[in-house]
Amino acid sequence: MRLFAAILPPPEILDEVAAALAPRIRVVEGLRWVDRSTWHLTLAFYGEVADRSLPDLEVRLARAAARHPVKRLAFAGAGAFAKRVFWVGITGDPLVRLADSAAAAGRRAGAVQTDEKRFHAHLTLARARHPTDLRPLVEALSSFAGSPWWADSIHLMRSHPGSAVRYESLGHWALAPAERS
Repeated sequence: MRLFAAILPPPEILDEVAAALAPRIRVVEGLRWVDRSTWHLTLAFYGEVADRSLPDLEVRLARAAARHPVKRLAFAGAGAFAKRVFWVGITGDPLVRLADSAAAAGRRAGAVQTDEKRFHAHLTLARARHPTDLRPLVEALSSFAGSPWWADSIHLMRSHPGSAVRYESLGHWALAPAERS
């Protein structure tokens, strides 16, 4: 099964992103917009994971979550990867160590296809089939600043590929408590 670890933002926060994006959908033609029901922050991508590795991965993700405090985050700004992926950025508590722990959990549980790219927290909103000038869209959302929110758990997600990609949460684990201000 194809798995990844993720943070799922609250619906009201995704509403803000959707509202900011709506009037700008046609700024760049030819993009494939990611269905809102699949919006998430990927912490670690595991690729194909054998069923027998799932219990160990779940235990290791639970441990990883317990070692990291809840995160105060907000969506802000926009960017693009390789002229093909349009995204909205994240500000607030850094997620790098949490992402590193989630990736390590996968490696230790036998997930051999963990993503080795440098982690960059973002919410993917659209993809282009071919290199596309995404600057007008990035500029249109460069000043976007969403409301702060608490990321308080990580999810183990299963990807169901097909004409309409679907994600399923196989489990979630609470991050360690932190003093919320």
